[in-house]
Parts: sequence; C-alpha cells; structure tokens
Amino acid sequence: MLKRKIVITGAGTGLGKYASIELARRGHTVYAATKLKEECTYFKEIANKENLQLYSFKMNILKKEDLQKLEKIEFDTLINNAAIGDSGSVMEIHINRFKNIFETNVLANINITQIAIKKFMKKKEGKIIFLSSLAGIATAPFLSPYCASKFAIESFVKSLRLELKLLKDVNIKIKIIEPGAYKTGFNQKMYKRKYEWMKNHSYFKNNLDYIMQSEEKLWDLIELKKFNSIIKQYVKAVESNSNKFKYTAPKLQVFFIKLYKIIELLFSM
Repeated sequence: MLKRKIVITGAGTGLGKYASIELARRGHTVYAATKLKEECTYFKEIANKENLQLYSFKMNILKKEDLQKLEKIEFDTLINNAAIGDSGSVMEIHINRFKNIFETNVLANINITQIAIKKFMKKKEGKIIFLSSLAGIATAPFLSPYCASKFAIESFVKSLRLELKLLKDVNIKIKIIEPGAYKTGFNQKMYKRKYEWMKNHSYFKNNLDYIMQSEEKLWDLIELKKFNSIIKQYVKAVESNSNKFKYTAPKLQVFFIKLYKIIELLFSM
C-alpha cells in the first residue's frame, strides 16, 4: 500500500477528527487542519503517545493568509472535510445565513482545491476527496442551507472530474464521500440553529414545539453512534487506486435514500 501525505480540513471535530487518527494509524502522514488552536493539542498527544506521523495546525479556510500555510506542506492527497451547518425556513431565513454556508462549504472548498491542483499538476498526479452528504442527494424541510451547499459540491466535483479526464497525461483522482447521519453533535447543532430566530418571528411559530419534537425523534432514530462504517470509507477513498468515484455509508440509510429518490421520481412524472 502506498503511504500518502494527507491534508484534511475541518479535522478538529467529528468525522474528520476520527478519520485523521485512523489514517495516521495506518501509516500515512496526516496534516490535520483545525479551526481552533486548542484542537491541535489532542492530536499532539495522540501522535506522541502512539508515535504517529500526525501533525496539526490551525487553519481558517476563509482566510487567505491561513491558506498560504498549504504552500509550505508537501502533500499528495487533500480531503476537503470542513463544513458548517445551518437551518431554517426558505421563506424567511436571512440571505446572509445562506451566504455563510456557501462561503465555507462551497467557495472555500473550491479555493483550497485550486491550491492543491496547482501543486499536483507539477507532478501530474494526486488525489482530492470531497465530503458531501446523503443530504446532497436528498433534501429535507428546514435544512435547505446545508443541503443546497452539498448539492453544489456534488455538481462542481463531477465537473472537475470530467475536466481532469480530458488531460490524458494527468493522474489526479477525484473522489467524493457521502456520509449519512452519525451522532457527532453536528446535526443537532445544525437543526437547532433555526430556533434561535424562528421562535421570535416565523410563519411556523405556532408549530415549533411539534416540529422540534418530531426532529428530535427522527435524529434519535436514524443517527448512528458508532463511526466505523464511514471511517472505513475515508480509508478506502484514500488508499484505493481504482477510479471509483463515490463512497457512502451507512448502507441502510443509503438504501432508503435511493428508495426515496425512486419514489420522488415516480410521483413527479
């Protein structure tokens, strides 16, 4: 197995954190970019304890001066893992909340990708892995800011992959990971954010208690507490030499999303 040098963004929490550690344990060199400086401490402790090639540094993906740190790192694999979440009624959510989501989840990822591509083109090879979501292929009420950003990732990543195929002397592989619902805390923070403002002024103000209870029951039902199935997809995407494009988990959620898409298509005809 080829040992890779990996930069992973948004590595301070959630799936990115666990993926960074697992990849380092498998012998890869991992540069874990975190949003907060304090998040680096944990990686340093793990690296010292287990003698891993695991390095961490603070990088705000929205700041040009922070992105310049990537110029000093020698890497052959980029995992665009960083993302934020938001929620609310499309009819009334402030447009700035959509802008914040797209600046982080879409535009910043494109910016980082262009930096990596410039680096990879010198050697004519490399690998870029994008974190989308099952929410990027099937949407849900009140989650349009997040879902729309993941739909956008699905679109521009497919375009990028097709463009690179036209360069016959270049071997830069493009892959995408679509996680389902895992209990990392991300989803709870995301769906609860709408109540910060919808409780004061919203067309749904009188229905918020019912909506909140329904959402809590749904997330409790579908979220997986164990992350092994999706971390395996990170590993496969990094280590595979195949041209496989999509990596998804967990299987049951993937099945239901596909079933939902078929039913949606049938009822739209």
